[in-house]
Amino acid sequence: MTAPFFRIALILGLLSAIGPFAIDMYLPALPSIGQDLHADNNVTQLTLLAFFISFALAQLVYGPLSDMWGRKLPLYLGIGLFSVASIGCALATDIETLIAFRFVQGIGGAAGMVIPRAIVRDMHTGVQAARLMSLLMLVFSISPILAPLTGSAVIEFYGWRGVFWAVTIAAFIGLVLLATQLDETRSPAERSGSGLKSAMAAYRLLLTDRNFLTLTFIGGLGISSFLVYLANSPFVLIQHYGLTPTQYSFAFSINAVSFFAVSQATGWLGQRFGLVRVMRIAVSAFALAMVVMAVVMAAGFNQLPVLATFLFIGYGFLGLVIPTSAVLALEDHGEIAGTASSLMGTLHFVIAAVAMVISSVFFDGTAVPMAAGIALCAFSAFVLTQATIGRRAAVAAAE
Repeated sequence: MTAPFFRIALILGLLSAIGPFAIDMYLPALPSIGQDLHADNNVTQLTLLAFFISFALAQLVYGPLSDMWGRKLPLYLGIGLFSVASIGCALATDIETLIAFRFVQGIGGAAGMVIPRAIVRDMHTGVQAARLMSLLMLVFSISPILAPLTGSAVIEFYGWRGVFWAVTIAAFIGLVLLATQLDETRSPAERSGSGLKSAMAAYRLLLTDRNFLTLTFIGGLGISSFLVYLANSPFVLIQHYGLTPTQYSFAFSINAVSFFAVSQATGWLGQRFGLVRVMRIAVSAFALAMVVMAVVMAAGFNQLPVLATFLFIGYGFLGLVIPTSAVLALEDHGEIAGTASSLMGTLHFVIAAVAMVISSVFFDGTAVPMAAGIALCAFSAFVLTQATIGRRAAVAAAE
């Protein structure tokens, strides 16, 4: 692979990570945010949920805009809005204000999630797209590795408000890279046929495309399993298991290492065995690890090392599921890649928001309900894969 290939992956990965960085970096501070703003755990978790809801819904807008206006202008608008909202979060004096600015922050951050996927589709398809997507995921995965650790250091010296000043700086860096290092990948000729009418037609097409929806839901259930962990882990690991914020950051980062390390094999495995087969096997192994984890912990073996071991294995296989499902879903929709990416992202985070709400209802401060929520997401992805992708693959093999 050439240097420009890696450069593009680096820039797209950094742009994609800006929004999630605002989540992962302040996770170690969730308990202290609640104490400082006099809010209980459930209300404090709304700062996450507000971000995810707006993050999901705003993606529906950025995709069509990127098809109509090109990829760069909507990125400028989104990252600029994210920067303003981050400053508002840093200055919030009560939990309600923080939740409101987190909602606006999610609207801005959604641009970085949608448009880089569309740029990947603009540039490549098939195994090459999978390689670029996995490299993007490698950079993107730096966020859950470095962000909690960086957040712990920032919180130690500047308190939780310092986290939002830090992500503001990260957003400004993203704007500079966007302006100086990234070319427009959607030509004026390609934009000329895009508009509100074509966007609505594209959404109708996608919502009736069974293959696109199936792959999107499989990926969404995989992401949901991680976000259920993300929403509950600060309270489980810090308050239940007694880890310090710094120790929590290391524990959280280990899963990200597993995820991105395995994801780097996506291109090689896809070229050798085919992306569909790789995804089917990865989903099966992912579900097996998470279901066994939930059963073992419910049986009373709920020590932290047990939880950490199963999560490390399960999220490693998830590192194959996410890029393959995304590439396969976008494969047939190059002309409307921005709109397809936005609908995919919205559905991913709507599924995740529902999973987070359900898991919060049963959350009791211990690890077992969290493990059960993760396992339910993984098992649902497995069932959907076997009922659709697996069945079609079996029919094709028989023919």
